[in-house]
Amino acid sequence: MKKITYKNAGVDIDKADELIKNAKKLIATTRLPGSIDSIGGFGGIFDPKSKNIKDPLLVAGTDGVGTKLKVAWIAGKHDTIGIDLVAMCVNDVLCVGAKPLFFLDYFACGKLDKKIWSDVVKGIVKGCRETGCALLGGETAEMPGMYKKGEYDLAGFSVGVVDKKKVIDGKKIKTGDVLLGLASTGPHSNGYSLIRKMFSAKKIKEHHKLFLKPTALYVKPFHALMEKVEIKGAAHITGGGFYDNIPRMMPKNKKAVIQKGSWSVPKVFQIIRAEKKIEERELYRTFNMGIGMVLALSSKDAEKAKKILEAKFKLKSWVIGEIKKGKHQVEIE
Repeated sequence: MKKITYKNAGVDIDKADELIKNAKKLIATTRLPGSIDSIGGFGGIFDPKSKNIKDPLLVAGTDGVGTKLKVAWIAGKHDTIGIDLVAMCVNDVLCVGAKPLFFLDYFACGKLDKKIWSDVVKGIVKGCRETGCALLGGETAEMPGMYKKGEYDLAGFSVGVVDKKKVIDGKKIKTGDVLLGLASTGPHSNGYSLIRKMFSAKKIKEHHKLFLKPTALYVKPFHALMEKVEIKGAAHITGGGFYDNIPRMMPKNKKAVIQKGSWSVPKVFQIIRAEKKIEERELYRTFNMGIGMVLALSSKDAEKAKKILEAKFKLKSWVIGEIKKGKHQVEIE
């Protein structure tokens, strides 16, 4: 009688251990002062004293990449989705002024595919290196029967630090301040359920380079600006688009007025807009429409900020609106 083992039940522990062992050198390239070698242990270790911050506050964020994973499966391309995972987390903690310290990932699948797992991890490592945070650990879970063949799911977790005196909380935003929009690379990691509703798998595969462009990593540009101008508020434009995210950074007695046509809309959104009839409000509540992050600044700082972003990071930005008195909401004109 053949004995039942965990392996023939669908979970290959040896394969997972081998993959993690082989990836250690790659993961080690994300180490920075404060990160302590703990890959393979039960917890990632980081020494916050290495940042020499006088009054440190820790900021934590978690996210996934949603059904953009379906597009990766359709296209058979998995080497950039890890960048998206990092970006969705670190861009969130950025909005209170924090610098990311470390990142952890969770990868779950029905059956572990070496190539897919390795490609995803390479993307995560690239995202961590580009944002200066350590990939401190993670979890790989093989769960037979939970996912279709070739499918997997991802979640990410980021912890950053900010000096208490430098926390961005929106309290300084006042009437007359301007809204600076930072260019996105495309839909980032939001709106893909609608995209898959609108487009056939064949069409998605045809345009996969546009749909799979990685989410922009704003960490370095953001902190370069923090050194030169006062960022009064910041909103990462994710699920909920303009209407749900911009109010999260504003005082209750203020409204944001956005001027359509004040920035360049990427080609991918033109394709989306042309494919089927969608109400304008739905577009701006689902997608970032070319603006991945919105900053509230004094009007005197806007041109200076734009020049820094363009000169140092080749990052386009536009004054897309202003703060006015009124009901706590966003108006798009």
